[in-house]
Amino acid sequence: MKRLIPILFIVAIFSLVFISCGKKDRTEPESSEIKGEDIAYNPGKDEEIQRYNLEILKQRTKTRTPCDTIALMEYILNNFERGTYLVYFDKTTTYNIPRPAVIYFNQGGNQYIFGVIVRNKPGERLIEPKNIIGYDQSFIDLDSTELGTAFFSLALFACNNGNFSVVWETPIPSHGGFNNISIHRWKYKNTPFVRVNFHYARGIGHIDYNYFMVRGTDSIPHLLMTYKGIDFQRTIANVNDDRYPDYYEYLFYNLPDRIYARDSIAFIWNLKDSVYVNTRNSKQTRPY
Repeated sequence: MKRLIPILFIVAIFSLVFISCGKKDRTEPESSEIKGEDIAYNPGKDEEIQRYNLEILKQRTKTRTPCDTIALMEYILNNFERGTYLVYFDKTTTYNIPRPAVIYFNQGGNQYIFGVIVRNKPGERLIEPKNIIGYDQSFIDLDSTELGTAFFSLALFACNNGNFSVVWETPIPSHGGFNNISIHRWKYKNTPFVRVNFHYARGIGHIDYNYFMVRGTDSIPHLLMTYKGIDFQRTIANVNDDRYPDYYEYLFYNLPDRIYARDSIAFIWNLKDSVYVNTRNSKQTRPY
């Protein structure tokens, strides 16, 4: 009898496991149902979360001003298509608080804001900041659809009597690895330009998208891309002394013991065809 009790106990345990597994198989939803409930594929649910987070941010902010960053975030949420967000700077340290990618400035008595925004590709997985911001995230171009495809753009907003309006918006030709935004002035023509900096981990370097205000701040800017890495470099230049910036493309030699720049080629802007043209080979052109 003493031997029979442990045997019955073991049989009972296996019976309970079998019954519970059978119930799980019958009630477990299909994978498509799981995907349908996944927030990553539900723009409506994502918008609800964005609005909730915005309300929490409002409650925790003690001092507010007209057209502040919180108001701009709300304006984007209310007036742009679903899946559009204001981008944040890459964190410079592990514990610092990310800052929104905006630049405020005054001109002619009016307040303006440069801002970097990002959109989701319709029908794909919703993007997340952790997948598009930072050094490691510059690899996303290799497999962007698995994590959603991000479309960046630079926008100029105007603030009048506490109300926003979009002056212009222009694409930024990158999908991941955003770092920061800054404003500069081209010394040759005293032209202001906005630099949008992206990490480029594959080349151990960075890429800058420089937006020159050649026709004034209120007009869509002129884009010139520059970059620098372990064996590639392109720098802003003034080659033909017109109002459009040019650039030098450097040619590198990769030797077993060293890497160095051996030559540089000038590219100038062809206003008629809206392309950069190689000054040594006119058949070679670049869009920006």
